[in-house]
Amino acid sequence: MEIKLYNQEGKETWVVELNDSVFGVEPNENLIHRALVYQLANARLNIAHTKTRWERRWSTRKIYRQKWTGRARMGSNRSPIRKKGWVVFGPRNSTNFTISMNKKERRLALFSLLSAKVKENKIVVVDDIKLPEIKTKIMDGIFKKLPIEKTVLFALNKDREDLQKASNNLKYVKNILVDYLNIKDLLKYDTLVLLKESLENLNSRA
Repeated sequence: MEIKLYNQEGKETWVVELNDSVFGVEPNENLIHRALVYQLANARLNIAHTKTRWERRWSTRKIYRQKWTGRARMGSNRSPIRKKGWVVFGPRNSTNFTISMNKKERRLALFSLLSAKVKENKIVVVDDIKLPEIKTKIMDGIFKKLPIEKTVLFALNKDREDLQKASNNLKYVKNILVDYLNIKDLLKYDTLVLLKESLENLNSRA
């Protein structure tokens, strides 16, 4: 399988080979969905926490006498029906939301999504990008010359500080190292932009 290679001026210069084991997989929507749920569940921060009766600090003294007051019986200020009392059936930070998914399935889900992107012409490969100055305006001009749709996931093979700084302030672009490509970002951003060296990295993963 081949895909067009562009220069930073947005002109087609050549074609590059795509590894069929990575970009030629039959897309499996069910597997992609499972991988997304796995990623979101395992990234979940369990912060919400309410106190039980025994965790709420308060006096245990009986508020008022049991009888002859004309009021309902009340034992303690810690009661859940009173202000600042303990919470019934509230969320606890001890709940475990993590789920498991084996490595081969996660790998296949990533390859399925990359293959779907290729079929939809939402992967753009650029030979290289060299900036005369590290300026957002210059980087914005380069992206606008490329055949991209709306939002961009810009995958770099190594830490390119110049490209990262120049594109950090572009609202429609997210920088990521190609080793950290994931289901959530690939679904969120319309077009995946790869440098040629980033593509070689992906091709070698099969």
